[in-house]
Amino acid sequence: MSARTSSLPHDPVKQFSVFAENRVGRLYDLTNLLKEHNVHVMAITVLDTTDSSIIRLVVDDPTKTRELLVNNDLAYGECNILAVELADESELKGVLAALLEAEINTNYIYSFIKRPAERAALAISAEDPETAAQALGQRGFKVLQQGDISR
Repeated sequence: MSARTSSLPHDPVKQFSVFAENRVGRLYDLTNLLKEHNVHVMAITVLDTTDSSIIRLVVDDPTKTRELLVNNDLAYGECNILAVELADESELKGVLAALLEAEINTNYIYSFIKRPAERAALAISAEDPETAAQALGQRGFKVLQQGDISR
Protein backbone atom coordinates (compact mmCIF):
# COMPACT_ATOMS: atom_id res chain seq x y z
CA MET A 1 0.00 0.00 0.00
CA SER A 2 1.06 3.56 -0.60
CA ALA A 3 1.63 6.24 2.05
CA ARG A 4 -1.53 6.68 4.09
CA THR A 5 -3.11 9.23 6.38
CA SER A 6 -3.02 8.17 10.03
CA SER A 7 -5.32 10.62 11.77
CA LEU A 8 -8.70 12.23 11.35
CA PRO A 9 -8.71 14.51 8.30
CA HIS A 10 -8.72 18.29 8.70
CA ASP A 11 -11.44 18.49 6.04
CA PRO A 12 -13.68 15.57 7.06
CA VAL A 13 -16.19 14.03 4.70
CA LYS A 14 -19.70 15.39 5.25
CA GLN A 15 -22.76 13.19 5.43
CA PHE A 16 -26.26 14.55 4.97
CA SER A 17 -29.19 12.69 6.49
CA VAL A 18 -32.34 13.83 4.72
CA PHE A 19 -35.65 13.03 6.41
CA ALA A 20 -38.43 12.26 3.96
CA GLU A 21 -41.90 10.80 3.82
CA ASN A 22 -41.81 7.19 2.75
CA ARG A 23 -43.69 7.60 -0.50
CA VAL A 24 -43.10 6.90 -4.16
CA GLY A 25 -40.77 9.38 -5.86
CA ARG A 26 -39.15 11.06 -2.82
CA LEU A 27 -35.73 9.54 -3.46
CA TYR A 28 -35.97 10.37 -7.15
CA ASP A 29 -36.97 13.96 -6.36
CA LEU A 30 -34.01 14.44 -4.04
CA THR A 31 -31.41 12.93 -6.37
CA ASN A 32 -32.87 14.82 -9.33
CA LEU A 33 -32.65 18.11 -7.40
CA LEU A 34 -28.97 17.46 -6.73
CA LYS A 35 -28.27 16.41 -10.32
CA GLU A 36 -29.99 19.52 -11.73
CA HIS A 37 -27.52 21.62 -9.70
CA ASN A 38 -24.46 19.57 -10.68
CA VAL A 39 -24.07 17.91 -7.28
CA HIS A 40 -22.86 14.33 -7.56
CA VAL A 41 -23.99 11.66 -5.10
CA MET A 42 -20.84 9.74 -4.21
CA ALA A 43 -22.39 7.38 -1.63
CA ILE A 44 -25.95 6.69 -0.56
CA THR A 45 -27.95 4.49 1.78
CA VAL A 46 -31.60 4.58 2.76
CA LEU A 47 -33.16 3.51 6.04
CA ASP A 48 -36.90 3.29 5.80
CA THR A 49 -39.79 2.70 8.15
CA THR A 50 -43.50 2.56 7.46
CA ASP A 51 -43.97 6.34 7.49
CA SER A 52 -40.59 7.92 6.86
CA SER A 53 -37.11 7.41 5.49
CA ILE A 54 -33.65 8.65 6.28
CA ILE A 55 -31.60 9.13 3.13
CA ARG A 56 -27.90 9.31 3.97
CA LEU A 57 -25.74 10.91 1.30
CA VAL A 58 -22.12 11.78 0.73
CA VAL A 59 -21.81 14.34 -2.06
CA ASP A 60 -19.02 16.08 -3.90
CA ASP A 61 -20.26 19.58 -3.00
CA PRO A 62 -21.49 19.89 0.61
CA THR A 63 -21.90 23.67 0.44
CA LYS A 64 -24.24 23.56 -2.54
CA THR A 65 -26.10 20.57 -1.06
CA ARG A 66 -26.69 22.42 2.22
CA GLU A 67 -28.02 25.42 0.28
CA LEU A 68 -30.36 23.23 -1.82
CA LEU A 69 -31.75 21.41 1.20
CA VAL A 70 -32.45 24.68 3.04
CA ASN A 71 -33.93 26.43 0.00
CA ASN A 72 -36.22 23.48 -0.72
CA ASP A 73 -37.41 23.12 2.89
CA LEU A 74 -36.02 19.62 3.24
CA ALA A 75 -35.41 18.46 6.81
CA TYR A 76 -31.86 17.22 7.22
CA GLY A 77 -29.01 16.64 9.59
CA GLU A 78 -25.33 16.93 8.82
CA CYS A 79 -22.34 15.25 10.41
CA ASN A 80 -18.77 14.23 9.71
CA ILE A 81 -18.22 10.64 8.67
CA LEU A 82 -15.11 8.56 8.17
CA ALA A 83 -14.42 7.56 4.60
CA VAL A 84 -11.74 4.97 4.04
CA GLU A 85 -10.25 4.00 0.70
CA LEU A 86 -10.01 0.37 -0.39
CA ALA A 87 -8.07 -1.12 -3.26
CA ASP A 88 -10.84 -3.72 -3.62
CA GLU A 89 -13.38 -5.73 -1.64
CA SER A 90 -10.71 -8.01 -0.17
CA GLU A 91 -9.59 -5.15 2.12
CA LEU A 92 -12.92 -5.05 3.97
CA LYS A 93 -11.66 -7.66 6.43
CA GLY A 94 -8.62 -5.51 7.27
CA VAL A 95 -10.76 -2.41 7.85
CA LEU A 96 -13.05 -4.31 10.19
CA ALA A 97 -10.08 -5.93 11.96
CA ALA A 98 -8.52 -2.50 12.58
CA LEU A 99 -11.76 -1.25 14.15
CA LEU A 100 -12.16 -4.42 16.21
CA GLU A 101 -8.59 -4.26 17.53
CA ALA A 102 -9.15 -0.63 18.55
CA GLU A 103 -12.45 -1.65 20.17
CA ILE A 104 -14.39 0.83 18.05
CA ASN A 105 -18.11 0.30 17.68
CA THR A 106 -19.50 1.03 14.22
CA ASN A 107 -23.01 2.41 13.95
CA TYR A 108 -23.31 1.72 10.23
CA ILE A 109 -21.24 1.32 7.07
CA TYR A 110 -22.13 1.84 3.43
CA SER A 111 -20.15 1.92 0.22
CA PHE A 112 -19.41 4.67 -2.24
CA ILE A 113 -20.92 4.43 -5.70
CA LYS A 114 -17.85 5.90 -7.38
CA ARG A 115 -14.95 8.18 -6.60
CA PRO A 116 -12.91 10.36 -8.90
CA ALA A 117 -9.82 8.27 -8.11
CA GLU A 118 -11.64 5.15 -9.36
CA ARG A 119 -10.97 3.34 -6.06
CA ALA A 120 -13.56 1.83 -3.76
CA ALA A 121 -14.38 3.48 -0.44
CA LEU A 122 -16.54 2.94 2.61
CA ALA A 123 -18.45 5.53 4.62
CA ILE A 124 -18.22 4.59 8.29
CA SER A 125 -20.13 6.01 11.23
CA ALA A 126 -17.89 5.15 14.18
CA GLU A 127 -18.35 5.61 17.90
CA ASP A 128 -14.93 7.27 18.20
CA PRO A 129 -13.91 8.70 14.80
CA GLU A 130 -10.47 9.97 15.92
CA THR A 131 -9.39 6.60 17.31
CA ALA A 132 -10.95 4.81 14.33
CA ALA A 133 -8.99 7.01 11.90
CA GLN A 134 -5.76 6.35 13.79
CA ALA A 135 -6.40 2.59 13.86
CA LEU A 136 -7.11 2.55 10.13
CA GLY A 137 -4.02 4.63 9.39
CA GLN A 138 -1.83 2.30 11.44
CA ARG A 139 -3.11 -0.59 9.32
CA GLY A 140 -2.14 1.31 6.15
CA PHE A 141 -5.57 2.52 5.08
CA LYS A 142 -6.12 6.02 3.74
CA VAL A 143 -8.79 8.02 5.56
CA LEU A 144 -10.21 10.37 2.97
CA GLN A 145 -10.90 14.07 3.21
CA GLN A 146 -13.80 15.87 1.55
CA GLY A 147 -11.37 17.13 -1.10
CA ASP A 148 -10.53 13.53 -2.03
CA ILE A 149 -14.09 12.86 -3.12
CA SER A 150 -14.96 16.19 -4.71
CA ARG A 151 -14.79 16.45 -8.47
